[in-house]
Amino acid sequence: MNLDDLISEYADIEGRLADPSVHADQNLARRLGKRYAELRPIVETRRELAATEDDLAAARELAGEDEAFAAEAAELERRGEELAERLRRLLVPRDPNDAKDVILEIKAGEGGEESALFAGDLLRMYLRYAERAGWKTEVIDSHPSDLGGYKDVTVAVKAKGTPEEGVWTRLKYEGGVHRVQRVPVTESQGRIHTSAAGVLVTPEAEDVDVQIDPNDLRIDVYRSSGPGGQSVNTTDSAVRITHEPTGVVVSCQNEKSQLQNKEQALRILRSRLLAMAQEEADAAAAAERKSQVRTVDRSERVRTYNYPENRISDHRVGYKAYNLDQVLDGDLHNVTQSLVDADMERRLAEAQQPAGPGRETSRSS
Repeated sequence: MNLDDLISEYADIEGRLADPSVHADQNLARRLGKRYAELRPIVETRRELAATEDDLAAARELAGEDEAFAAEAAELERRGEELAERLRRLLVPRDPNDAKDVILEIKAGEGGEESALFAGDLLRMYLRYAERAGWKTEVIDSHPSDLGGYKDVTVAVKAKGTPEEGVWTRLKYEGGVHRVQRVPVTESQGRIHTSAAGVLVTPEAEDVDVQIDPNDLRIDVYRSSGPGGQSVNTTDSAVRITHEPTGVVVSCQNEKSQLQNKEQALRILRSRLLAMAQEEADAAAAAERKSQVRTVDRSERVRTYNYPENRISDHRVGYKAYNLDQVLDGDLHNVTQSLVDADMERRLAEAQQPAGPGRETSRSS
């Protein structure tokens, strides 16, 4: 779509959202609301740019009669350049999942109990970050370790209302192996150890995104357990779902009822199937998803958390800062912003390349 088409789409959605009958379908109203919020900054920036250009033309015309207008014209010209650059960035083709919420999974890897404790630290970091961002979080499933960490934990992260920027926009870069260097609580000699935990991030799929045939599912129930295998439930409430066509297996045990655990497991399954479908449909998406390493090998890492130096390093973009304590307390904005900026520069470079056969040059809708 070109800019005029996007402005027309915005006006059309605005009219539809004013129709009470649209809100009878909550899914439709939510999708329209998200798209409206996504288009709003484009339309508002274009309107402000047009007004600035009109004011600039008037100031230049009057500058010959009054020098005060010359200074105003210079300021309006600077403002116009800023708005034009902002609009250029807003029109860069974007990730179609940017408006989506996410399912975030953290899994302990090499390092035994220390890795599980680090997985717990990562969970706290993401929960605090979500709190700062005004997002809602829900622990869908978890398997605690003996010392208070997590063997694995799954969290749904949702934006409130219809924000201009979705959760996926920020958290999609978190996928991969996260390496920690510190003295473990289990270490009596004070030696620094290296261990790792894996993070997998998928956009949360809605029912309209993924259709699952119930006949393709094998559902097993079992008794949920706590740390060390200690039983915490005397009924078979835990649920394991196997999607037989793909072999994807999802389990949930956090809820008290079998039905609730089944619903949570289906949420995770839909998100994983959506990610798989996108991989198959788009080679670029497949390459991006492969960066979210599923085998937690500490030699393949996206980020390192060095406790002795209070240092956080992201190896993909060369980001480094010495405020690890603040980052672990949820101050993750600068880290994620470095990845957002690097991705934007890549997209800008791609948008400036000459269009070839079948190359998409307009903004995704």
